[in-house]
Amino acid sequence: MPMSDAQPPAHRQSHPWAAQLAAILPAFAAGVLALATFAAYANSFSGPFVFDDIDAIAENLTLRQLWPPWGALQPPAGGLPVSGRPVVNFSFALNYAVGGTAVRGYHLANLLIHISASLLLFGIVRRTLRRVMATPTASQATATNRPTLLAFSVALLWALHPLQTASVTYLSQRAESLLGLFFLLTFYGFVRWTERDSATADAANRSDGSSTGWATLSATACLLGMATKEVMVSAPLLILLFDRTFVAGSWRAAWQQRRRYYLALAATWLLLAGLVATTGGRGGTAGFGTTVTWWNYALLQLRAIPHYVQLAFWPDPLIFYYGRQWICSGTELIVGGVVVGIGVGLTLYGIWRRTAAGFLGACFFAILAPSSSVVPVATELIAEHRMYLPLATLAVLLVVGGHALLVRTFASKGTLGATMGLVGCALLGVSLGLATIRRNADYLTPITLWSDTVRKTPFNADARNNLGLALLQQGDRSAALTQFSAALKLRPDFPEALGNLGNTLTQAGRAAEAIAPLQRALQLHANFPECHLSLGNALAKTRQPAAALGHYREALRLNPRLTEAHINLANVLAETGQPAAAIPHYRQALEQRPESVEAHFNLGNALDQLGRAAEAIACYEQALRLSPANTAILANLGNALLTAGSVPEAIARYEQALRLDASLALVHHNLGIALRKAGREPEAQRHFAIANQLRSSR
Repeated sequence: MPMSDAQPPAHRQSHPWAAQLAAILPAFAAGVLALATFAAYANSFSGPFVFDDIDAIAENLTLRQLWPPWGALQPPAGGLPVSGRPVVNFSFALNYAVGGTAVRGYHLANLLIHISASLLLFGIVRRTLRRVMATPTASQATATNRPTLLAFSVALLWALHPLQTASVTYLSQRAESLLGLFFLLTFYGFVRWTERDSATADAANRSDGSSTGWATLSATACLLGMATKEVMVSAPLLILLFDRTFVAGSWRAAWQQRRRYYLALAATWLLLAGLVATTGGRGGTAGFGTTVTWWNYALLQLRAIPHYVQLAFWPDPLIFYYGRQWICSGTELIVGGVVVGIGVGLTLYGIWRRTAAGFLGACFFAILAPSSSVVPVATELIAEHRMYLPLATLAVLLVVGGHALLVRTFASKGTLGATMGLVGCALLGVSLGLATIRRNADYLTPITLWSDTVRKTPFNADARNNLGLALLQQGDRSAALTQFSAALKLRPDFPEALGNLGNTLTQAGRAAEAIAPLQRALQLHANFPECHLSLGNALAKTRQPAAALGHYREALRLNPRLTEAHINLANVLAETGQPAAAIPHYRQALEQRPESVEAHFNLGNALDQLGRAAEAIACYEQALRLSPANTAILANLGNALLTAGSVPEAIARYEQALRLDASLALVHHNLGIALRKAGREPEAQRHFAIANQLRSSR
């Protein structure tokens, strides 16, 4: 209903105990909300990085240095969840500064963001309901308690809903939950600034322009939101609609009373416009230049939006990744179009009549519009994380509308209707919390997550491809090949699956078979650095070093930070008698991945080939620190030490290698040489004999 600037009438007096309850109830409700949300997500903390988490967090080099902040505020380009979103990237850099790539810190941060957002939602709904539900006949306690309990119910259902796992448990989708936090903080600051409850607000807190603290907080949150995700674009308009619906009563009054504030909000669009312009359509994955036409995408959203609403009220099946192909029947599109059309029509009518339902409908559609209308997002046609904020509008409609219906139905039975509503929300909250706990279990390993996705969407070629990658990571090449082949049956011209199939065949010792699918993948997608890398590997294993070098160089031209390409290019150069040319590539690989044992070890080998024993020893020792039980490193370190004249140290390293594996004939032989140089001939002869015995037994 429309609101005027008139002060609400005074409330009837209530009993002292009721007033005391009203005073502590908001804090108690907030505490229960936070604890319940923490309990629902407590089993998510060990979930590993999955899918976009790898590129957006684990391998995102812009996170490695927090100060000066300019690097962390320039996220990598492309279609990653952090691309063009400096605040999200900086938040991950904070995580990295505290705990590196340990996943628990990222999960904790995501959960704290979600809890904070739920508390803001609780505050917004509570204070708005106090404004809307104020009546001259209600006691002060009733006027406070009922909005508090209703707001608590809304926030509880929203916070515990399993749909939110797509934005909380899935780490790189912090972009969605952090955007939600700033969006809600923008609204909360505005609500506090414009509050006129004479029972709680003093003159300094009234919206007469004398206090600008909350307005400044609101505008600042809006600015941060624009640097967090593009969906924030709707916030200034929705604030204006809120003002007109619940505070000022008309567009004219809202503008006249808060002109400077709205100009400040509008100015934040400039930052968003600049960020969007610099991302180039998010690396070609979003906008009108993608492989998906705007009209096909818009038609699919007619099916997606009703699907989101269905998941809000019946969250099954929840699907981690819907893929880049989604088949809808004509009937589904027609039904979806009718449902969306009715929803938009009712929303426009509600806005015209200045109703709360009209405002909620506007929020629902406006927040979804940037990603679920006519602007294609080619990598995610449907995505559950898009419902993070819109779900709040449905929760308000369910709780407040259900409360009004129950109160009206049981009007003659005192508080029975309100009590039934509160109990119902509590039971529903428990059910949703348990569903969230169960959903979090799907995220505990990449294999469980992608297996669940394949089970629910067997036609999803992307899901099968990613399940294959998860299986390959676990060493199950046979099962991985099955999934890659299944993905290619669903989508024969699928470059990623062709590349992964070829890479897996190479790892399985079938490099000759791998060449054809890798070449086909590059015919479909020539600028595919990982595929050039895989083809280079297959060619190297089939003794075609010149061709392999060409593909490694092309991979690095397309992606200079592809560490494995630097290492493998250097390996082939070293094997073909070019150790000096290999060294810069090993060093570049170590700049990007300092923990690479292979790069340290092979750099040592290249330096040793060039007679630079002292430098080789330093490389071997660093490799040994990273992999203390590696006999190959110990053996080569012993050789380098022996060459450098450090005979006792060489003997110690050879003996250490033989304690780990006594069957190394060459190490026995080299130990014999070192012992002879040390004047320990009997021991040397014993090791020569063992070496000869081991060689003859093969």
